[in-house]
Amino acid sequence: MKKKNTLITGAIITLVILFVGCVQDKKDSLHIEQLRTKQTKIKDMFGVNGFEWDFYDSKYNFDTAKFNLIKNFSGFRHFLDWDRIEPEKDVFRFNHKPEGGWSYDEVYQRCHQDSILVLVDLQTTASWLVNTYPASKRQRDVMPMAYGVNRSQPSSYIEIAKAGFQFAARYGTNSKIDKNLIKVPKEAEHPVIGLGYVQYIESGNEPDKWWKGKESEESPEEHAAQLSAFYDGHKGTLGKGVGVKTADPNMKVVMGGIAKPNVEFVARMVEWCKQNRGYKKDGSIDLCFDVINYHMYSNDYTGWFAKFKSKKRGVAPETNDMTKIANTFTDLRSKLGINIPIWSTETGYDLSDKSVQRAIPIGAKTQEITQADWLIRLGLLYARLGIDRVFYYQLYDNNDPGTDNGTPFGFSGLVEKNGKRRAAADYIHQITALMGDYYYFNTINQDPIVDVYQKGKKRMFILVVPDEIDRKEKYQLDLNQAKTAIIHRLKPGFNQMTSEEVNTSNGILEIEVTETPVFVEAK
Repeated sequence: MKKKNTLITGAIITLVILFVGCVQDKKDSLHIEQLRTKQTKIKDMFGVNGFEWDFYDSKYNFDTAKFNLIKNFSGFRHFLDWDRIEPEKDVFRFNHKPEGGWSYDEVYQRCHQDSILVLVDLQTTASWLVNTYPASKRQRDVMPMAYGVNRSQPSSYIEIAKAGFQFAARYGTNSKIDKNLIKVPKEAEHPVIGLGYVQYIESGNEPDKWWKGKESEESPEEHAAQLSAFYDGHKGTLGKGVGVKTADPNMKVVMGGIAKPNVEFVARMVEWCKQNRGYKKDGSIDLCFDVINYHMYSNDYTGWFAKFKSKKRGVAPETNDMTKIANTFTDLRSKLGINIPIWSTETGYDLSDKSVQRAIPIGAKTQEITQADWLIRLGLLYARLGIDRVFYYQLYDNNDPGTDNGTPFGFSGLVEKNGKRRAAADYIHQITALMGDYYYFNTINQDPIVDVYQKGKKRMFILVVPDEIDRKEKYQLDLNQAKTAIIHRLKPGFNQMTSEEVNTSNGILEIEVTETPVFVEAK
């Protein structure tokens, strides 16, 4: 009898251990910690750069078909030449349509209506200011200041700061502005203010443009001085009608996207703010920008800040120093102890065989398909690392078909000039339709990469091989006892991914993962 009881007791203990083990396994597969409290939506990784004429036909009529292409993207970074809104000193105009031209009111209103975030990059220097330079030094990219003034003083940048005020007065949210400060002669009796169409503005593009010469290249301290004037009239000391925040405290100022993604540039700007703007009441540094911004193209032509063996082409985003460099910016944010967004407002790949940032055919994939793969993976990488928004360069090619002059950016467009989406835009459209509001949650495997995205109680797994040699890997994805899974695959030329429902083996899905991301959800 004692032996029988011992056997029964042993069997019960074994069953309990097995049951506890099963419960523990199930708990482990369920419990994935959220990596960051910030919820970066996947659609925020899919902005695009472009121009006002991208919205219009040749007769300056708003083109709905072209706008439908823009609607594939969650954000639009608008290259706006300063001259176009201030053709003469202190004479502003924003609606050129009556005389034959583009209406910025219309562009921004339509984007606002369709929930497309607009970042206006007020770039180049107005010709009337360029003309203060000696004839031999004149170019559209000189620093936004009169010739010969002190480059280190915020007051030297008062003209671009006045333009920032006029823009923010019109397109910001403040409707209680003194109308006598508005400098739009054609609307003198009834000035337009407080339209609320634009949330973000950038003062200049790539202020560290060393290739343009010393009249164009700004030091970190000089760019900080420019931004301090542009931001709030250097804390209100430059008078009325000067600075974005003076017109609309709600509009956000984005620092000029630096061409060299060197975090030291931003660190020196922060130090300038500490010395020249001081601290806010909460003890934080009174910065003159609301968003950190840098550019990086994923190629190997970047010996000035990283070590590469040059192939004179673009490379897959996980195979160079993009991760390390992104981490330097997020580390600076952590060090500052403030929740300031970090954006990358220019990145991308070209399709010209002459470009140093070209995508390459891989296996059976064409250059265009590789461009699409790498752009999507670049967005996923930045979301993984804590970058808040990405804008690709750019909507259309700079060059016309058959006119390849060998420039790096001639054929970087995501849509064709004939109105057809390229594969990259197809992929962005499909991902946004499937899971645009899902946010990055965590990464549970590194090779193949397995990212987890979440929306409420819904979860999506994105799997990809981080390589550029057509590598494939088998992976067992634990779907927590789900009997079936839905596998979504990207498909060029279509509006939606292909979707396949498959059975799991006790909640485990064995799937082949390639260099094209695949999307899986439990059913």
